Amino acid sequence: MNKLKTKFNRFYGPAILSGLLLFLSFPKIELYPIAWVALVPLLVYVYGKDKKSAFKAGLFFGIVYFFGTTYWIYHSINKYGSIPFVPSILLVLLLCLYLSMYPALFSFLYAAHIKKSDLPIMFVAPVFWTVLEFVRSYAMTGFPWSSLGYSQYKFLPAIQIADITGIYGISFLLIAVNGAFADILLLKQRKTERPLYSLIPTLGGFILLSVVLVATFSYGFYRLYQQRPGANIKAAVIQGNIEQDKKWEPSYQNAVIGAYKELSAAAAEEKPDIIIWPETSVPFIFGKDGALTEDLLSFQRQLDSYLLFGSVLTKDRSGSKTIAQKFTNSAVLLNRDGNVSYIYDKIHLVPFGEYVPLRKFLFFIDKLVVGVGDYAPGDSYIRAVTPFGSFGTLICYEIIFPGLARKFYTKGGDFIVTITNDAWFGKTHGPYQHFSMAVFRAIENRKPVIRAANSGISGFIDSSGRILSQTELFKRTFSIRDLKTDKTLTAYTKYGDIFSYLCIVCSLLLLLKKKP
Repeated sequence: MNKLKTKFNRFYGPAILSGLLLFLSFPKIELYPIAWVALVPLLVYVYGKDKKSAFKAGLFFGIVYFFGTTYWIYHSINKYGSIPFVPSILLVLLLCLYLSMYPALFSFLYAAHIKKSDLPIMFVAPVFWTVLEFVRSYAMTGFPWSSLGYSQYKFLPAIQIADITGIYGISFLLIAVNGAFADILLLKQRKTERPLYSLIPTLGGFILLSVVLVATFSYGFYRLYQQRPGANIKAAVIQGNIEQDKKWEPSYQNAVIGAYKELSAAAAEEKPDIIIWPETSVPFIFGKDGALTEDLLSFQRQLDSYLLFGSVLTKDRSGSKTIAQKFTNSAVLLNRDGNVSYIYDKIHLVPFGEYVPLRKFLFFIDKLVVGVGDYAPGDSYIRAVTPFGSFGTLICYEIIFPGLARKFYTKGGDFIVTITNDAWFGKTHGPYQHFSMAVFRAIENRKPVIRAANSGISGFIDSSGRILSQTELFKRTFSIRDLKTDKTLTAYTKYGDIFSYLCIVCSLLLLLKKKP
């Protein structure tokens, strides 16, 4: 048994176990209570390790964790990018290797500080983890997928504090609880190694964490059952379930338009205030193709409802000597009279999906899918204003960026609309994870979310994060729901990531602290 344990530790078994447990806590598996203890093996194992070993442990942990939660990326690269299976998996592993640098650095910093400190793990670990998770959300254009807090999207009483701290506060709390368990397991060892080790910080930490947990759940139940001001609206989402590889085929164009017309006409019978189609749902360039544009406008006037749809638009941009054309991934709103009342151009584009970053240096990278490298970002956090409320439109993976979402609502607003096309990811875990993140945008800003996805998951989420309804994947359907808007202006919406900045300050103090 001891020999087996030695081999397990030698090959970073505890770190790999932690990565596996965290993966199991995310959608679609959703064993989310595991996340409250999943990091304990890593924290105990890394304690006492030299910096190099700690870094490696964090790296192995990260590769398992991130590959488990982002493996689905291979599907779009393989199926729609025409890259063979093995190279597509290698590309995902390369991404995971980059993402793993963050937990590797976390393990390095944690190991470097905890051994010689009287501070409890329940303080040191969450501070470093939260800072690095926050940095990962912005570095290299940002990729906050798999942020630890997202695993808890169904644990509503625990995540209502996100309207103060954002998603990063939930990650902090999870790591703090993991750290508390690690403190208990390592208490005897720390006392033996350092006879003068003071128990006061650890005992104080347990008391403070207990108070925080009680306050968190008390606040959570209060918010869940609080009556907040707002009006009722009726919205319909259309899930066309158009095959990704046929969407832009000219011969399939009429079938795509016909599918959306048929579903919208059926939904219009229930007289919704707004009908919402997914991202790039129209298979033509709205405004440029005159015949198809006029046909859509004529159809929409018969609906007696606002219509929001995703479309590729073309716009002219003037240079010093030439006028070039640019494409935007946009959302267009038509009022009941068929007039365009709002256009939003997607701001945060997908690297290698909608543009090639550093194209001057990466000139050798060709397009993986139609349109890669062709889109230009928008620059305005504009809200649509309607008789039934105002809203921002988050397109595709913009919904995963909390800092971006809040910018639409710093001066008010009533609800959030997000339109996407997750057909790229097939029947993998990707669409489920993407949908779960919208729960946090609803809570952070106290705005209900209406989500229209080409192949699913479409649905409705209230301003407390309750999932009111959701569609099945790869089913052509529509869904209608009465929804209550919410005019609350939260602390997170007003002040942003103050909690994360506080963690940055604490981490700097730890780094600057003199070693004894």
